[in-house]
Amino acid sequence: MGVSSREAAIAALHAAITAALAARSPEPQVLRGETVPQRIAAGGLVMIQDGETVEETAILSPLCWQVRHVAEVVVVAPGVTPEARAAALDALLVDVAEAIVADRTLGGAVEWAQPESPTFDDIDTDAAASARAASVPVSLWFTAAATPLS
Repeated sequence: MGVSSREAAIAALHAAITAALAARSPEPQVLRGETVPQRIAAGGLVMIQDGETVEETAILSPLCWQVRHVAEVVVVAPGVTPEARAAALDALLVDVAEAIVADRTLGGAVEWAQPESPTFDDIDTDAAASARAASVPVSLWFTAAATPLS
């Protein structure tokens, strides 16, 4: 059995973000489906969470499903001062958004990918450090054959 349409879409999102951030120095750590580690890399952290399917529409002849799945991209930026954290977070958010809009089909894995408005939070990482974080919902639209979860 092959990879599901949902899995292919999320894997393509992960690959696009990983490739786009590889040129940054220091390079941020890019993870998928994990929790925030206690120590954040100097270049920051980007985590892709699988999210949830929020919309499925049946299309007849041939039977298939138009699916909107929302993955969460969590971006974490460390810094000594609040200003440094904010600047690092903004730069990472711009790079993540540019990675998605540079190829809205994510190499053909989806019909359209759309980053949404982020929500922001401060988090504690290790004993004395803190970081600024943002969670960015990314809508992934794709067509799945036979069953809505494929």
